[in-house]
Amino acid sequence: MRYISDLHIHSRYSRACSSAIDIKNLEKWAKIKGVNILGTGDFTHPEWFKELKHELVEDDTGILKTSSGFPFILQTEISLIYTQADRGRRIHNVVLAPNFDVVEQITDYLKKHGRVDYDGRPIFKISCHDFVYNLRKISLDIEVIPAHIWTPWFSLFGSKSGFDSVHECFKDQEKYVHALETGLSSDPEMNWRLSQLDKFNLVSFSDSHSFWPWRMGREATIFELKKLKYDNILRALRSGEGLQETVEVDPSYGKYHFDGHR
Repeated sequence: MRYISDLHIHSRYSRACSSAIDIKNLEKWAKIKGVNILGTGDFTHPEWFKELKHELVEDDTGILKTSSGFPFILQTEISLIYTQADRGRRIHNVVLAPNFDVVEQITDYLKKHGRVDYDGRPIFKISCHDFVYNLRKISLDIEVIPAHIWTPWFSLFGSKSGFDSVHECFKDQEKYVHALETGLSSDPEMNWRLSQLDKFNLVSFSDSHSFWPWRMGREATIFELKKLKYDNILRALRSGEGLQETVEVDPSYGKYHFDGHR
């Protein structure tokens, strides 16, 4: 079965996000847009996490569902700001988790390095290498996806504070990075021109800051799965099996696409 997924969104607890974001609005407008499964956004924020536990029911599939059966996957975005090779680095990573228990362990780990209650997208002074290494100690079912990889600020290949290769960023943990998010300002065709990315699966999500249908699902990834299970989505992200295609906006829509965009 075909599933249109948007696995990078935010809650009302992230900066510059709609104060009206809640599970009911996310479900309502996802159905109108035609999105079949959403990320929860911001699972490390204590108030949002409390809301997720109240509004969503988990089962042995790793998929959380509303009372009417609409599916979500536990997801957040983490900002890592640190110094490596005498340069300041600012990298955003999308994180997927299989259940509430693992989310609580992730949050406990992050709280040792800073606060999680001030923003849905919290900032930590942790290297990408150490981040992946330590999350894998919590659970091998956690997936880290470098976010909007070409954004000049806050991304893997960012011209202001990023790296020149995935390996330079993640070092020996690169082998556990399986998918890269293209971001609004690039599409798969543009990324295919860089041969070092050939071994990675490319995904696209909206990074939406509201539930409106012109934001949510503006970019998405389509999975072809026999059954909607977290394990099957993980397999698709890691091996490409079941990862069918992405939905893209024109890259020039993104503010970082070319000269004239900030």
